[in-house]
Amino acid sequence: MSHTLLLVDDEVKVLEFMEPFLRQEGFLTLTARTGTEALRIAKERKPDLVVLDWMLPEMSGITVCQELRKMGRTGIIMVTARAEETDKIIGLEVGADDYITKPFSLRELAARIRSVLRRMDGQDSAEEILKRGELTISEAQYRVWKRGEEMTLTPTQFKLLLTLASKPGIVYSRLQLLRSLLEDDILNDERTVDAHISHIRRKIEDDPASPVYIQTVYGFGYRFGDRL
Repeated sequence: MSHTLLLVDDEVKVLEFMEPFLRQEGFLTLTARTGTEALRIAKERKPDLVVLDWMLPEMSGITVCQELRKMGRTGIIMVTARAEETDKIIGLEVGADDYITKPFSLRELAARIRSVLRRMDGQDSAEEILKRGELTISEAQYRVWKRGEEMTLTPTQFKLLLTLASKPGIVYSRLQLLRSLLEDDILNDERTVDAHISHIRRKIEDDPASPVYIQTVYGFGYRFGDRL
C-alpha cells in the first residue's frame, strides 16, 4: 500500500519541485500552502507523513508541528532554510521526526521520508513493555509512565530514553546516541544530545541534579542506571 504524504510550503515552485518526483517514487501526495490548510487536510485525510516548511503564512511550521502531534502519530519532516543548531533542536523538541535544510536533493528527501516511515511502521510490531524502576516504557505506543502517571516526551526524547533504557548499564557515547536518533548525521553537534538529556531528566527524575535513571559518564557519554 502506498503511503500518503502531505507537502506543506507557501511557495508553489517548491511544491512543483517536490510533488512530481515523490509521485514517481510511489507516494500519494497532497499539498497545502498555509498552516491552516495543512491542519484541515491532515484532519480530513490523515496522511502518513507531513513534509512541513518552517516559514508559513498564518502560523509557523513549529505551531503546525505541535498541532499535528496532538492529532496522533503522523511522521513529520521539517524543511527550512534555517541551518542553525538551535533551530534543529527546536524542531525536534516540538515533535518533528527529522529535519532537512534547503537546498536539498529530491533523492535525499525521499530517503529521509522512507527512513521515518520505516521507523513508524516498526512501531506496529508486537507490543514491548520495559519496566525500569518506577518507569514503564511502551515502545509501540511511544509512551512513558512514572508511578502510573504519564510523562510527556517528544519523539526525540523518547528515542533517546528507549535507547538507554533498553540496555541498562551500557555506556553510550554522545555520537552513538546522536546516530540512534535519526539514523544519519542530520545533526552533527554532540551537544544536541546534552540538551535532550537535560530535558528528559527534568521530566523523569525526582531530582534532575542527582539523576538515578540517566547517569553521566564523564568524558564519554551516558548510561541508564542498572541498579533500579
